[in-house]
Amino acid sequence: MLNQIRVLEAGAQTTVQDLGRFGWAHFGVSASGAADPLALRAGNLLVGNAENAAALEMTLVGGAFEFENDALIALAGSDFGAGLPLWTPIEVKAGGIIRCGATRSGARCYLCVRGGLAVPRAMGSASTHLATGVGGRALRVGDLLPVGDAAVRRPRPPAGPPPFPLDGALRVTRGPQAEWFGEELYRGSWTVSEESNRMGLRLRGEPIPSTAGHMLTEGVALGAVQAPPDGQPIILFVEHQTTGGYPKPANVISADFWRLGQLRPRDQTAFEPVTIDQALDLLRATERWLYSL
Repeated sequence: MLNQIRVLEAGAQTTVQDLGRFGWAHFGVSASGAADPLALRAGNLLVGNAENAAALEMTLVGGAFEFENDALIALAGSDFGAGLPLWTPIEVKAGGIIRCGATRSGARCYLCVRGGLAVPRAMGSASTHLATGVGGRALRVGDLLPVGDAAVRRPRPPAGPPPFPLDGALRVTRGPQAEWFGEELYRGSWTVSEESNRMGLRLRGEPIPSTAGHMLTEGVALGAVQAPPDGQPIILFVEHQTTGGYPKPANVISADFWRLGQLRPRDQTAFEPVTIDQALDLLRATERWLYSL
């Protein structure tokens, strides 16, 4: 019998995500994928899946899901008030319902199930790219999600949350137009705007001088900090456009990508410059923790 999960409540924006689709930027398709890749990878490892197995990404308000068969799941990321421990493999009996509410910390929580979600792949990925519709759409009540066979090893014991700070300044390296700017980006704090989405995190604060309009359009990367004409920075997020004409004074480091996925509207953040060597050391620490799972 096909093992399926039934969506009873969809939440604010629940989608199927893996680590994204790569190699399509020259066609204008960004990678998409999990907004907090650290939580997705950890949740999958805890239930014995490959790190890239497809799972549910819940944003701000979670959903309710009924399991037709016995299952092993893990919730990773923010606390969505499900009454279940995070970062821990959990057995769910056939007919069991997992119900998640509004976030109590951070912006996103991942529901990983042993075997992964066996949804159709587009361009090699199960990720939902909301801006283009590639890979599907946000979930709706009544949707059925088949459970696959992506398990590759035994489940792991409870892990506890990642030993990395969620709060504090976002670490950045110099961007390709860094020499066009002073230190204004690093002074004071920035507020995440409610206009933010999976394409970009729009920040509000004391404007920084921008020379937008004085450069040719060029390729852009995840985590790039753009300075548009109004001087209010935009951090390019998982569904970012693949080219842009705004100057980029900085780029969020890979080790902090997961923190971008946990920023909520009205959260405060700041930027801290680091060297490439420091960024690599921080990334190695992240990978070591994942390897320990």
